Amino acid sequence: MIRALLRLNTQHRISLYFRDTPPPNLFPASPLVEQRVIPFPRLWTHLRFAAELWRDHPDATWVPAHTLPVVFPGRAAVTIHDLGYKHFPGAHPTGTRRYLDWSTRYSARRASVILADSGATADDLSRFYGTPPSKIRVVYPGVDAPPVTDIQAIRGKYNLPEQYFLFIGTLQPRKNIARLVQAYTKAALPDVALVLAGGKGWLYNPAWTDGVDGVITPGYVDEADKGALYAGALALVFPSLYEGFGFPVLEAMHCGTPVLCSSTSSLPELAGDAALLVDPTDVNAICEGMQAMAWDGALRQSLSAKGFAQALRFTWDAAAQAALDALESI
Repeated sequence: MIRALLRLNTQHRISLYFRDTPPPNLFPASPLVEQRVIPFPRLWTHLRFAAELWRDHPDATWVPAHTLPVVFPGRAAVTIHDLGYKHFPGAHPTGTRRYLDWSTRYSARRASVILADSGATADDLSRFYGTPPSKIRVVYPGVDAPPVTDIQAIRGKYNLPEQYFLFIGTLQPRKNIARLVQAYTKAALPDVALVLAGGKGWLYNPAWTDGVDGVITPGYVDEADKGALYAGALALVFPSLYEGFGFPVLEAMHCGTPVLCSSTSSLPELAGDAALLVDPTDVNAICEGMQAMAWDGALRQSLSAKGFAQALRFTWDAAAQAALDALESI
């Protein structure tokens, strides 16, 4: 987002604040941009960053991840990605959930404008915190096409069969892993594996997959391998219970992989008519969707073609222009 913003900006002086030194050449050089590293061990946002803002008094401050400093001068924008902790409080450690609730509520009130990752997140802000819709801008993130390397080599690396459904994401209750595995078992597709790629998250339950034939759990996969994993899959299956913005859906579409995903939260916004949408709470609906993907080659071909076009709608240049417009508005 920042790289695209710097490309588009022609008039504003931009200061980038870092706790840790960023990699060299992370951002394009520009006479309008200053990078400032201000290390601090704890409470960086509320103490060290805030102190710098008091010194600099910028015309607008943008924090792209939920939490504005408690006390700082001037007008601000904040990006709020999702309110999953409101929908599924039990899926977060108590301390984390309470901090997210407090900091997001405060930031939504303190900010002059809020950038929400999706219409679903915008609706949640109004529902849970009473945020006026006029204060919110929906700014969809861009989604880059993952590079596709040698598909056969990646299959060999992760010991995958020729045909498999793919899920990519942290294995946690919010991702609906238990129902996905139940649906896969019920679908009775012995020639198609179910690959659950991702690290084990908070409240992961081994019982979700123990003793289930055909389920493969390779753990966290290398970023460089994701494109080939998508491209080699029969379909992406992503029946998540809640997403503020589901990157895997659009990454899979970029790779020509047909998508089955939930009909809830932000996912219908992202998928449009380019995915097979199912009720994530209905095991039978997920099962029937997986069977349709396995048996109907014409359906897969149609969704693949639509998916390419749908994924191209989400670019970082468009996101950065919307963010720049929001900042200029305050």
